[in-house]
Amino acid sequence: MAVTRSVEVEVTSSVDFSSDTMGMETFHKQSDFWGRLTLWTLIAVSFVPPLYFSFILGYHPGWSAILGGLVGYAAFVGVMWFLEPITYYPILGKSGTYIAFLTGNIANMCLPCAAAAQESVGAEPGTKKAELAGTLGIATASLTNIIVVIVSVLGGTFLLSIIPQSVQDALQFILPAIFGGVLGQFAMKKPLYGLIALLIGMAVLFSPIMALFKLVLCVVLTVGVVLFMEKLKGTKNA
Repeated sequence: MAVTRSVEVEVTSSVDFSSDTMGMETFHKQSDFWGRLTLWTLIAVSFVPPLYFSFILGYHPGWSAILGGLVGYAAFVGVMWFLEPITYYPILGKSGTYIAFLTGNIANMCLPCAAAAQESVGAEPGTKKAELAGTLGIATASLTNIIVVIVSVLGGTFLLSIIPQSVQDALQFILPAIFGGVLGQFAMKKPLYGLIALLIGMAVLFSPIMALFKLVLCVVLTVGVVLFMEKLKGTKNA
């Protein structure tokens, strides 16, 4: 009887694991389908206004001006086109990445909301539970943001007129405060890594390096040091 029950438990566990894996695979396939569809649709729609102004209304600025603006903009933020998906993916997950890059406000809204959602359910970043929690957090934040944006667009001028100037001046500190909160949240789990990230960030910030490369260098150094330390730990444990 005991052997039979043991076999039943093993079979049930394997079935549950298999169904869970199949569920996540289906979820990722659906995420790929709808994520790519919505993003490519948004990209196509983004070209409608400039094409309309350029070739219908006749306000085309000339290809030299367009290429010059593209080169100048890409030289300033082009590195972020490759850096952001890589650095944000571990927290956002596949489905969260699609939503975040569709709605925007990744650093100051989607990333903190995903981290907060994962923290609230006790999920470790990179796990299936963390991906689902982060996706729900990002989706909720995006819907809330849309509502706030609609209200702000309709009554933005009035809101700005009643907000004191001191409060408007303080709005510039929102993004640094959010990044500080996210750093503190994860540093509580790994205090040593949080201290390393802080020290590297301060060293890079005050170093005589071009501002364009500071963020990239900070991320690469921090990730490299943490991975090296994790490798050392694995070697010692082995």
